[in-house]
Amino acid sequence: MTEVLTKTADKLYQKGRDLEAKGLRSEAADIYEKALEENPTHVPTIFRLGYMHAQRGDLNKAVGFYSSLTGGKEIYVQALVNLGLLYEELQQPERAAECFKKVLRCDPNHDRAALYLKDAQAALGQLYDDSHDKELSRRLEILRTPVTDFELSVRSRNCLSKMNIRTLGDLVQKSEQELLSYKNFGETSLTEIKDLLVDKGLKLGQQFEEPLPPEFTQPLPEEELEEERVRPEDLPVTERSIYELGLSVRSQRCMERLGIETIGELIQHTAEDLLSSKNFGKASLTEVKDKLAHYGLSLKESR
Repeated sequence: MTEVLTKTADKLYQKGRDLEAKGLRSEAADIYEKALEENPTHVPTIFRLGYMHAQRGDLNKAVGFYSSLTGGKEIYVQALVNLGLLYEELQQPERAAECFKKVLRCDPNHDRAALYLKDAQAALGQLYDDSHDKELSRRLEILRTPVTDFELSVRSRNCLSKMNIRTLGDLVQKSEQELLSYKNFGETSLTEIKDLLVDKGLKLGQQFEEPLPPEFTQPLPEEELEEERVRPEDLPVTERSIYELGLSVRSQRCMERLGIETIGELIQHTAEDLLSSKNFGKASLTEVKDKLAHYGLSLKESR
């Protein structure tokens, strides 16, 4: 019976996405509500409704939808990021900071959450020598350490590279069985890896405060998915993600409001376009111009 309800919700969700693509957002929202009537736990629909309410400016409703995806045993990282940004918008930096901390406990390599956390803590006027934050920062620094920083045998190094294990954070999420199941990875390599982790106070299969987010049974809408990790240097500058500029949260929020995803899209906007966005002032404009100048680029001239 549950499977039937899920399939019905899947179909309604897709119908809602099709309506949105045609610009029929109100009709799409009605369809999403019907999908939840069929399956109240349908993740893509809950996420989408949260996103739509946020876009409409109904932030409290958006918080309700996102919160339902972050309060249980399963933590959906992107919902948690969006929830933190909503709390910032609602002038609740303490709650925002807690959201971003949870993200970093799940994914120590989540650069955007780290950036957002700093901004939220700055809004709180917190000093970074707080014992809890010091411990979190220390652990994140360790988990972000590249495995190439350590003296490993050629066999171990090659196996980790082929398994796409780049950092200690990636490594501790693996179990002994997962490593041993990989071709050419044997007991000797396993012992070497375990000794390395012990020196850092870590171990294989280590669990953090929240579990890693499970895969969605359906992909979330494209604009809310995490970016694929591609090497920026492989792309022309204008095709690179806007996140590569390393903008402050305030400036980044402006990019998101205007739907700017790449550096190429940014330089198609004028200074006036950016200044028209909520909370984007001259300081933010100067920041954007400086970041673009680093690449020899500039904003579009005013009309």
